[in-house]
Amino acid sequence: MSVLAPLNGVAFTAFGQHVIWSDMIGNTIGLAALALGWRRSIWTWPAQFLSGVILVAAYASAHLSGGVGKQLLVIGVASWGWRQWQRGRRQAQDGSIAVRFASWPERAVLLGGTALGTAAVGTLFTLIPQLSWNPWPDAYIFVGTLAAMVAQARGLVEFWCAWLLVDLVGVPLAFSSGLAFSGLVYVVYLALVVWGMRDWWLRSRAESRPVLEGALS
Repeated sequence: MSVLAPLNGVAFTAFGQHVIWSDMIGNTIGLAALALGWRRSIWTWPAQFLSGVILVAAYASAHLSGGVGKQLLVIGVASWGWRQWQRGRRQAQDGSIAVRFASWPERAVLLGGTALGTAAVGTLFTLIPQLSWNPWPDAYIFVGTLAAMVAQARGLVEFWCAWLLVDLVGVPLAFSSGLAFSGLVYVVYLALVVWGMRDWWLRSRAESRPVLEGALS
């Protein structure tokens, strides 16, 4: 039996939906990780790592291979993101994480990579139905999450836009898959994403102002 199997027990039932422990605990930690990311705390990455480990059990119970793959990517990218932010903190004089808007070439790479990745993964899920019962939304979330985390690790404001686009599909997919708590948490994610986007937007402008003033002086 899997070590994570006990996490798939029912924690409680609400509105006719069973909420399992892994779904509830993993997404609660994920919510904390998003809030830490908003505050530019490096602890967002260990929180995302732990959330990914627990949510593997939740998505496996719903037979969403794309969701499982997504969480495995979360685990891997969280380790990389931790190293990226550690390096960024050492380079900054005040120990903070600098944020900025992506350049147009970076945006093109993110958008193009996400589109091609979604097409490739969606095709794979379609050709092998055992991997996912809902291939295209599953593939979209799988690849979109990877794009969002890579953008976050690089300190790009656009990572919030990527999360917003993922959530718009994630909410209905979670409810239809029986992961009620995931659906509810995705709704809260939407609010955090909007506030976080505004905060990073303002910070990026404030941090770029001294550079611009120095160039003009």
